[in-house]
Amino acid sequence: MEVMDPARAEVLHGWTHTVFPIDDASRVGEARRFAAHESARLGWNATDAGRLSLVVTELATNLHRHARGGRLLVAAIPARHAVEVIVIDNGPGIADLRMVMRDGYSTGGSPGTGLGAVRRLSDEFDFHSTPEGTVCVARVVERPLEEEDGYASAEASLQRGDAVRPRVRVGAIRLPLRGETACGDAWAAAIDGERVALCVADGLGHGPEAARSSEAALEVFAQAPFSDLGGMAERAHRALLGLRGAAVCALRWDGPAAPVQSTSIGNVAARLVSGVADRSVPAQHGTVGLQIRKPQETSLQPPDHALAVVHTDGIEGRWHARSIHALLGRDPTLVAAVLLRDHHRVRDDATIVVVQRNG
Repeated sequence: MEVMDPARAEVLHGWTHTVFPIDDASRVGEARRFAAHESARLGWNATDAGRLSLVVTELATNLHRHARGGRLLVAAIPARHAVEVIVIDNGPGIADLRMVMRDGYSTGGSPGTGLGAVRRLSDEFDFHSTPEGTVCVARVVERPLEEEDGYASAEASLQRGDAVRPRVRVGAIRLPLRGETACGDAWAAAIDGERVALCVADGLGHGPEAARSSEAALEVFAQAPFSDLGGMAERAHRALLGLRGAAVCALRWDGPAAPVQSTSIGNVAARLVSGVADRSVPAQHGTVGLQIRKPQETSLQPPDHALAVVHTDGIEGRWHARSIHALLGRDPTLVAAVLLRDHHRVRDDATIVVVQRNG
């Protein structure tokens, strides 16, 4: 059984986003208060909490004033001491990108800082805009006390982030069915140098019982994420006996030129997408915890510069790869945001995880 190097390894347990439809001015304050609650829950200092508040206020105000169908998504990421803010709208897009990114630019009705200052205040920032809509991701990360000297430290942090770009990036969105607090989907990823392993599970149905099944599958995966995937699926099957059961997809990708190893059972979809190719990861019929054939580990050679996109059936499966071509090489969460915007089945939990390699 392969093990991770504890000095390099990072294990991410999937976070859940809370959605704020920005259909009224009051929702701006609601989103800001929720973000403040999340930063307080993480134990942040006033400076970092203030940066987050400004980011949420500016982005939500822009949605209210200028967008159709605007939504703001917020999630705390404890493992990275971060809060992630995602903007999704249905148009009309941003006509002059240079103008809106100019520091201090504002069309009025907001703090007047503009997207340029949102970029400065955020530790990670990226966005994409077309007439079909705009997607944006901003992450605010808790900083050591010695760095709390305002905008200058924000710029320094951005420069450091650009200089030390990780070999593997994982972006994700996870939403419970509207009205539910527990999400029946779950995901986890392990990053060890150039190696990455990912597992996405979709418990049958939705709500707490579905969540128990998907989380039980993730617990098995997290014990040895780089082990034989077929064996992991068999262990997950035993762990889920007596529960509702789940669809489970697990991938292991050991390097840029290495094949993607996978074991997929049920209707969690996985695809390897590049600018010139789109390859689906094979899946077996069955439900982990209820009835499965002997799990098989398969191997698929990814195209050069490919993304791995894995999603539950809360996302329609028939999306076209060209819809994300412009986002290859960008923040992988932008890919998840576009797919959610265009292909979300609102009557189910929905999870999208995107794995990107750099270099």
